[in-house]
Amino acid sequence: MASDHDFDFFVIGAGSAGVRAARVAAGLGARVAVAESYRPGGTCVIRGCVPKKLLVYAAHYGEDFEDASSYGWTSSAKFSWSTLINNKNREIARLEDIYRTLLKTAGATLLEGRARLLDAETVEVGNRRYRSEKLLVATGGWPKLPDVPGIEHCITSNEALELPEKPGRVLIVGGGYIAVEFAGIFNGLGSEVVVAYRGEQVLRGFDDDVRQHLHDEIVQKGIEVRLHSQVRRIEKLDDGSLEVALTTGDTKQSLQVDAVLYATGRWPNTGGLGLEKAGVAMDEQGGVVVDEFSCSSVANIYAAGDVTNRIALTPVAIREGSAIAMTLFGNQPTPVDHEAVAHAVFSQPPVGTVGMTEADALHKLSSVDVYTTSFRPMKYTLCGRNERTLIKLLVDSETQRVVGAHMVGPDAPEIIQGLAIAVKAGLTKQQFDQTVAVHPTSAEEFVTLRDKRTVQGQAGN
Repeated sequence: MASDHDFDFFVIGAGSAGVRAARVAAGLGARVAVAESYRPGGTCVIRGCVPKKLLVYAAHYGEDFEDASSYGWTSSAKFSWSTLINNKNREIARLEDIYRTLLKTAGATLLEGRARLLDAETVEVGNRRYRSEKLLVATGGWPKLPDVPGIEHCITSNEALELPEKPGRVLIVGGGYIAVEFAGIFNGLGSEVVVAYRGEQVLRGFDDDVRQHLHDEIVQKGIEVRLHSQVRRIEKLDDGSLEVALTTGDTKQSLQVDAVLYATGRWPNTGGLGLEKAGVAMDEQGGVVVDEFSCSSVANIYAAGDVTNRIALTPVAIREGSAIAMTLFGNQPTPVDHEAVAHAVFSQPPVGTVGMTEADALHKLSSVDVYTTSFRPMKYTLCGRNERTLIKLLVDSETQRVVGAHMVGPDAPEIIQGLAIAVKAGLTKQQFDQTVAVHPTSAEEFVTLRDKRTVQGQAGN
C-alpha cells in the first residue's frame, strides 16, 4: 500500500459487518482501523437481535407457567421488569467486551468517536485525521420516524429495550417484524397491546398464508390489531399517559396508553458521514448503492450490512463483511449470494421462512404445487392451548424442486435453518419424501406432506 496512508483499510462502524471485515482483513495482513461512535457490537448486539431475543425468552415464561399445571407442576411466579433489564444489560456489556477483544486480538485499531469522510481517502475522527487506501462504510440502520404531531413523545425499538418500567398499555405503530416481535414481548409480560398498521395485513413481503396465520394467532393471544390504521396525533396528558388520535378505515378513534412504540421501518444510518463529499452515490433512503462485490460508486469505498439497503439481517452483514475483506486483501474476488436467505421473526408464535413466497413463485414459475398443513403442536394437547402451527411447502411443478418453505409455530426459526440448506441446494419434493421423519416432532411435517393444490403461474401464460 502507499506509504502516505495511515491504514490499508478503514472501517466505519463496529457492528456485525464492520467487525467481521476488520478481523478478516487484519488476519490477511492489512493495517486496519475501526471507528465506532457508540459501543462495539452494533445494532444486533447492543440494540437489536440479542437483547430483543432475551426479552422474547422472558415473555414466553408466562404461558409456560400457565401450562405447567397440566403437566403436574405447581408454581407461584412473579415477574420483575427491572431484574430482566438489569440482567439483559449485563449480558450486552459482556458481549461488547468480547467484540473489543476480538478486534484487539486480530490486530485492528479501535477508534472511539464519530467518523466523517473529508474525501475518498481521508477520515476524521474527533480531532484526528487518517488516510486509508480502502474504506468500508458499515454504520447500519436507524429507526425512521414520521412527521406526526407529538412524535417526540414516542419511542422506538432502541428505547423500548431500556425502559425503566414496563408500560401497562402500549400502542405499537407498524406491522413489520419489529412491530409483531415487540407486540409479543409486551403482551407476554402482561401489558395491554394494540398494534396499528396502515397496511392490509402484518408482515408485508412474507407469504400471505404466513401473514394471516400469525395475525390470527396474536389476536387470539389478546393483542388487538387495527389494520388500515394511521396515527394522526399524539398528546401527552398531565398524568404522563399519552392520548393517541388515529383513523382506522374511515373511523376516527382515540386511544389512551402509557407508551407509543413506532416500528415503521429503519433507514440507512448515513447522515453526517460526508459520503456526498466523497462522491458516493446513495439511493432515495440514504442507502449506499453498491455492486455485487459491495463496492460503491467510488472505487476504493465499500459498504456492507443494513447501510446498503439490501437484506437487513446480521448473518448477511457478516457474510458481506467477510467477502469484502477477501476481495480486497485475500486475492479472492468474492460476491455475496443474496438468494434463498432464510428469515426468522421472533414473534409469538415465531416465524421461519426461506425461499419464495407463493406470490413470488406464481410470478416466476409456470406452475406451482402448494402443500399446506395446520395442526396443534403436541406440547399443547394436555393444557388445551389452542395455538396452531402452520407449515407450507412450495414446489416447482415442472422440476419438482422445492422453492420455498414456511412455518409459523414453536421452534420455527430453529427448524427453518435446516430447511434452508435443502432449499439452497435445490432438493426436490421426492428427496424430501425419501427422508425419514423424526417422530413426534413438528418438523416431520415437512417430509410427510402429501395433499397439494397446483396453481398456474404467470410464467406459463
